[in-house]
Amino acid sequence: MRDAFMAALTEQAQQDSRVNLIIADIGFKVVDDFVAKMPDQFLNVGIAEQTMIGVAAGMASLGKRPIAYSLGNFPTIRCLEQIRNDLCYHDLDVTVVSVGAGLAYGTLGYTHHAVEDIALMRALPNMKVYSPADALECRAVVELLPTTPGPKYIRLGKNKEPRIHEVQPDLSTGAPVLVRDGSDVTLIVVGPIVTQAIEAADALAKQGVSVRLLTCPVIKPLNIAAIRDAAAGTVGIVTLEEHTLMGGFGSAVLEALAVNGWRIPVLPLALNDAAAATVGGQEYLREHNGLATDSVIARIADFTASV
Repeated sequence: MRDAFMAALTEQAQQDSRVNLIIADIGFKVVDDFVAKMPDQFLNVGIAEQTMIGVAAGMASLGKRPIAYSLGNFPTIRCLEQIRNDLCYHDLDVTVVSVGAGLAYGTLGYTHHAVEDIALMRALPNMKVYSPADALECRAVVELLPTTPGPKYIRLGKNKEPRIHEVQPDLSTGAPVLVRDGSDVTLIVVGPIVTQAIEAADALAKQGVSVRLLTCPVIKPLNIAAIRDAAAGTVGIVTLEEHTLMGGFGSAVLEALAVNGWRIPVLPLALNDAAAATVGGQEYLREHNGLATDSVIARIADFTASV
């Protein structure tokens, strides 16, 4: 996914000299092509993520379209005050990008886990939040950037996530994207954990449970009317994300449904607090937090039978 992001960004930067890529001393092989083609639109600030956000804010105030790129929680949690005060308060056109969101850097420990980022970023004023599930969704998100003013946050998988769409989806309305239709329960996923959702949907089909599977790469602004409509005719909505339960995509769906007075059963599947205390590979950490495929299958089956 990061390769798809950088390829799309490189194409965009070649057409718009305002696009500037800023990194904090990471990802050199990934950015090599961008640097080779547009050296004057690239800046490495060193291991100084807070400075990266400050520099991006200054560039945006001069009419540039900077992209601040780092990994895990470093461009968000480490820079929260700068994002809040420098970008969101002034509504500046800066895109903050985290590669390896969720548990992609699981073996490096909690310091590298980006599992609270959706909660933090969507709470900030003027901030838009995106979490693509595959390379085509990633490219579609990049294509939104020129026509979406103000601060934006994109959380990416690490790399080599399988393609789940045949064609690039249209994300202009923020509506969830249908992966496969079903009639019993609606499963809406954000990010690369959609691969486990597909496995779960296949297994549930063999048990007689028909899953309508969608991704929702646009988390804020949340098109809750489209989400409600997508669930029509099913018993309810299950959300799945590699993020903490509190404040994540599932929370956003529940909040928006409540505010609108729409009574739709929702089961949010997400990480519990134990994620902070455990180190291991991504699959191991998913299993440890109840997000392994077997656990997802069991909870969706129970939810479908009980509502």
